[in-house]
Amino acid sequence: MMKKFLLYFLFIFLTACGDSEKIFTPLAKDAVILAFGDSLTYGVGTTKKTNYPAILEKLSHHRVINAGFSGEISSVGLKRLPKLLDKYKPELLILIHGGNDILKKISHQKTAENLRQMITEAKQRNIKVVMLGVPSFGLFLLTSAEFYQQVATSENIPINIEVLADILSSSELKSDQVHPNTKGYQMMAEAIYKLLQHSGAL
Repeated sequence: MMKKFLLYFLFIFLTACGDSEKIFTPLAKDAVILAFGDSLTYGVGTTKKTNYPAILEKLSHHRVINAGFSGEISSVGLKRLPKLLDKYKPELLILIHGGNDILKKISHQKTAENLRQMITEAKQRNIKVVMLGVPSFGLFLLTSAEFYQQVATSENIPINIEVLADILSSSELKSDQVHPNTKGYQMMAEAIYKLLQHSGAL
């Protein structure tokens, strides 16, 4: 009897832990997802049919708008985002921004603040947000720049801080030093899909 009770308690505990990680309710069947960012979202290094938003659309069975703009820095992205949120009325925003800030050596503090304001714009419209961290580009690409995790933690936003660093650390997964190739974008889309599942959005 005691053994059965302990097994039942363990089951309830593990189930509760799993549920606590799902911070979102599932997206509606007709929900739109807005993929917002720079060239990593636009898909430099691959085709329109094989960039990450296009692949994610097939995986998720939701319309995914590609709102990537190559070369954009976060301060410009912050000005561009509100109109897109109002135009497409997405239920979820995928935010991958700041890579050009890093390349241009813009203050990490300024980039982080711009990301927070983007998240605020989404939250004010009751839009769910997930993020990917972008690595600092140098001789070694081990992990995302530190401020991405800090922003995600302070804003309670699900984030994957590893996948882009993993992709851009592998010559087999990138088209140049800062962009994935088709195989890399596939890996990126799959990681985002898993992030959405883990957070409860899918």
